[in-house]
Amino acid sequence: MALWQHLDRRFALIYGRVYEHAARVLSFSAARGRIDETRVLGNRGEKLAAKLLRRKGYLILGRNVRVPMGEADLVCEHPGGEAIVVVEVKTRTRGVSEASDSYAPEAAVDPAKRAKLRTIASHLARANGWLDRPVWLDVVAVEWPAGDKRPTMRHIERVPW
Repeated sequence: MALWQHLDRRFALIYGRVYEHAARVLSFSAARGRIDETRVLGNRGEKLAAKLLRRKGYLILGRNVRVPMGEADLVCEHPGGEAIVVVEVKTRTRGVSEASDSYAPEAAVDPAKRAKLRTIASHLARANGWLDRPVWLDVVAVEWPAGDKRPTMRHIERVPW
């Protein structure tokens, strides 16, 4: 038995129901491998999206920008400085399962997600003094085919909030 398991059980004996919670957390961590794969894929997609936007003339102001109401994948300045752009990056692998092939990555940016991103954008505009500039939402969809082939990317500009 690992030391942390021993301490967990001892703590549970002292504090009762805490062990039940610890057991649930440990069973959740069994799925961690899949979560880590998804996170790695998402990070790869975000890096590619940032590269694409830089090539188009965008200035990347931040990656994974966290505010109290959530996180923006990328925050950029539009070429020419006319607007601030919050970018949501959606990355999927194709050819692995029916679930990943059944819809386009950008379809995951539903009205609830757009509303959350609008709240995040409003907070960033207030906090950074961008109230005199328009703030837009863009989506970059990254699709990785099975194997080590090159991904396809789509940049959808000015998505309605």
